[in-house]
Amino acid sequence: MKTFATLLASVSLVAAHGYVDNATIGGQFYQFYQPYQDPYMGTAPERISRKIPGNGPVEDITSLAIQCNADSAPAKLHAPAAAGSTVTLRWTIWPDSHVGPVITYMARCPDTGCQNWTPGASDAVWFKVKEGGRTGTSNVWADTPLMTAPANYEYTIPSCLKPGYYLVRHEIIALHSAYTYPGAQFYPGCHQLQVTGSGTKTPSSGLVSFPGAYKSTDPGITYDAYKATTYTIPGPAVFKC
Repeated sequence: MKTFATLLASVSLVAAHGYVDNATIGGQFYQFYQPYQDPYMGTAPERISRKIPGNGPVEDITSLAIQCNADSAPAKLHAPAAAGSTVTLRWTIWPDSHVGPVITYMARCPDTGCQNWTPGASDAVWFKVKEGGRTGTSNVWADTPLMTAPANYEYTIPSCLKPGYYLVRHEIIALHSAYTYPGAQFYPGCHQLQVTGSGTKTPSSGLVSFPGAYKSTDPGITYDAYKATTYTIPGPAVFKC
């Protein structure tokens, strides 16, 4: 039988993780998938975000779970948003021990939408639209603002993107145990957009797959966050219009 102390430790471990709770996209509020509520409702709410199993991490970068989290599945809906507009994501309060980068990717879905599509493990379809790492060798990281309310994060949809349906992959990589591999903790989640506007570009270079974009030997994956050394954000360069 677990002791009270062990149970307390288990509760603390669960509390020390997180996920995106909701977003404002195109001026509209969207509640994201709720892993501790949606599966238990008689009729599951239709969401723009793909399901996640909970607030825990993915640690195997060779697993398909690194893409949109474990047991992910397409969502029913898409959020309309103009190219060039800003999306606001709101995380659950992030633990101050889990320092690391925050990275956002996009992938173009079929012309019929994202609701029946998941990229294959070797499909190089993802392009990076925003990244943030460590500020010099300080203790300030891209996820530091998420450690206090309101835990907001913003990214901008590239203004030149061709209209259509896009899957957004957003993640925090927690590096508190990343001095060896496995050790880094990945917290990915995906949501679906219908991008509007007059853009004409479909990114064709700098595309990566998940799994595949990260390697265990990458300096941004195996890294001692407790040392005052510069940090290299993993993945490709950010797409520029």
